[in-house]
Amino acid sequence: MSKSLNSIYAVNYDSKEEFLYGVIAIPARRALEKEKIDSLEKLSDYSEKEILQMHGFGKNTMERLKNYMKENQFFFKEA
Repeated sequence: MSKSLNSIYAVNYDSKEEFLYGVIAIPARRALEKEKIDSLEKLSDYSEKEILQMHGFGKNTMERLKNYMKENQFFFKEA
């Protein structure tokens, strides 16, 4: 039984879906996905202002995102 469960998870696993999982809410993650932003490196090509204009981003989400980026030595570009 567990063998078939593992294969199900392997088939359904999508690393892009996991980007920022547990860091920011689903609407914000979907907005990033829509813009093809699926890594901190790509995210650092944007300014804070540009990201805040996307659906699902407000002060709290931005704070969590900035903290997460800082922990991983990534930063938004200067506006």
